[in-house]
Amino acid sequence: MSFAIKAVVLDWAGTMIDHGCRAPVVALRRVFEQADVPISEAEARADMGRAKRDHIRAILAAPRVHDAWRTAHGASPEEADVSALHDAVEPVMLEATRDCATLIPGAADLARKLRETGIKIASSTGYTRTMMADILPLAAAQGYVPDAVVCAGETLQGRPSPLMLWKGLVELGVWPAWACVKVDDAMVGIAEGKAAGAWTVGLSASGNGVGLDFDDLQALPANERERRIEMSEAILREAGADYVIDSIADLWPVLEEIAARIDAGEKPPRK
Repeated sequence: MSFAIKAVVLDWAGTMIDHGCRAPVVALRRVFEQADVPISEAEARADMGRAKRDHIRAILAAPRVHDAWRTAHGASPEEADVSALHDAVEPVMLEATRDCATLIPGAADLARKLRETGIKIASSTGYTRTMMADILPLAAAQGYVPDAVVCAGETLQGRPSPLMLWKGLVELGVWPAWACVKVDDAMVGIAEGKAAGAWTVGLSASGNGVGLDFDDLQALPANERERRIEMSEAILREAGADYVIDSIADLWPVLEEIAARIDAGEKPPRK
C-alpha cells in the first residue's frame, strides 16, 4: 500500500534554512534605516512570510511606521515608495540570504526520507526568484533539492492566498490538495495551506515566532526557551495549524499520523 501523502510543500526561511528567519529582518531593517525610517525587529517580523513587496507595503501601513515616514519625507508613503524600497531590499537580501542559507538541523534527513518514501517535494517562498538564485545551489550542496520551487511574484497573489501552493502542486502533477501537507513557520503560510485545502503543520521554534538562530535559542535558559516556543505555538494554532512542532526535525512522525488519518477517510479540518 502506497503512502497516503502525495506531496509536502515546504517554506524556506525558518522552515528549511535560516533558523530564526534572520535574513529578511536584517535586510528590511537596513533598507528602512537607509530611508530614514528605522523599524524595530518586531515591526520587520509582523508580516513575515508574505511576498516581499506585500511585506513592505504592510510595514508602511503600520500606524507608527506610516507616521514616521510622513515625518521624514513630508508625505504619506505611496506605491512608488513601496517599489523603491523593494528595489533597494533585493540586493541586500541577496547578501543576507547567502549568509543565512544553512539548512536547519534535520532538514536534509527529512528531504531524504521523503524521497525514499516517494513523496514529492514542493516549496514556496516570499523571496523572489532573484533572491533565491544563490540559495538553491547552497541548499543543494547540503542535500536539499525540492522538485518544484514557487517564488514571490510568480502568481497573481501571494500568501495567504492558496495560489503559490496550488502552482507547486500543478508543477508536480499532484492532486488533491487534501493528500498534501503544507509546512511553514509563519501565520500566512498556515493560512495559505488552509485556503488550499491541505493539511498544515506549523513550526514553533525554528522560525519567525521565536526569531533566534539555533545556537542562540539553545543558549537561552530552559524556562525562557520554553516560554518563547509556547508563545510561537499559540500564534500558529490561532492561525489554524492542524499540528505544531518545534522544527522540521520533528516532522516525520506527524506525516505518518496524517497519512493514517487520510487512509481512514479523514480530510483536513476547515478552520
